[in-house]
Amino acid sequence: MPHLAPDYAYVHAAEFYDLPHFSAAYDKASVATAGFTQVAVDQLAAAIQAEPVVLLPLRVMTGLTRTEFAWSSKLVAGPQSLRLLSPAKVDSMERSGTATSAGLARTAAETLDRIMRGTLFGDPPGNPRSKQDKPDTVDGWVSVRQYAADGVPYAVFLHQRHYGGAFRQLLDATSELRGDLIEDAVEALFATHEIPFIRTGSHNQAEIAARFEVTVQPAPDFVVYDQSGALRAMLECKGANDGGTARDKALRFERLHSESVRLGGVPLIAVLGGLGWTRVNDTLGPVIRDCDGRVFSVGNLPDMLTVSPFPMLAGQA
Repeated sequence: MPHLAPDYAYVHAAEFYDLPHFSAAYDKASVATAGFTQVAVDQLAAAIQAEPVVLLPLRVMTGLTRTEFAWSSKLVAGPQSLRLLSPAKVDSMERSGTATSAGLARTAAETLDRIMRGTLFGDPPGNPRSKQDKPDTVDGWVSVRQYAADGVPYAVFLHQRHYGGAFRQLLDATSELRGDLIEDAVEALFATHEIPFIRTGSHNQAEIAARFEVTVQPAPDFVVYDQSGALRAMLECKGANDGGTARDKALRFERLHSESVRLGGVPLIAVLGGLGWTRVNDTLGPVIRDCDGRVFSVGNLPDMLTVSPFPMLAGQA
């Protein structure tokens, strides 16, 4: 437990989410709409077709994700026989400013217009709050212009962070990179000490099953073998920064333990990351049980080389 690092304190860099990219797109949107005063559908469509990247700040104003915005466009495109936006197209427009047809620009403009005027979505049961009920869009384009001209009070800025969490979109977008951190560390350790291994993925599941008779799906993150090609260990990496997530992920080791028993007692090893594993009784404890104590973190990963079968495998790769 002392080796579990607070990786929640860091985020991966992603140029698309950095301020320079967004600021450049925002400046283009502001100029194209004369400070968000020229926002009729035709004017929005012309701005989007001329500079597709302006969709980024305009879409963010609505509070919708790319996928949500693309699906919202279907509500507009269907009745009006406009072209449909896909999440991939929205992403390429916002990320790279890829050329956009007049039809798609019109669909995006109509969607923005109806969202900002509050006419696109109905009132569902239970009276939940609309995503437009936020300081900069509560009065549609009027409040957009006010905040664009006068700035956002710091208390309002912090409140929106309180609502959504700082770096929330970036964390979601880079979740795969965060998950790879542990696996990358294991791979580097094995490569440095010349331990024969295969890092599994969607591309080699059939190979792992055929070569090592590992039938659990998906296969463990790493399989370790000796010079004769015999399976010598299975290793699984799991990161979790909250107890509930860690508890769910702990169940994976129960399945892998059954597989290790079926294969004749092949050692099962866990490499964990994140403070979710500090909740011992229903997270870390079961993993220690299922791995017979062979549980490590990035912080003490070299200690894993002292555990069987690694001492006899070093230098065999």
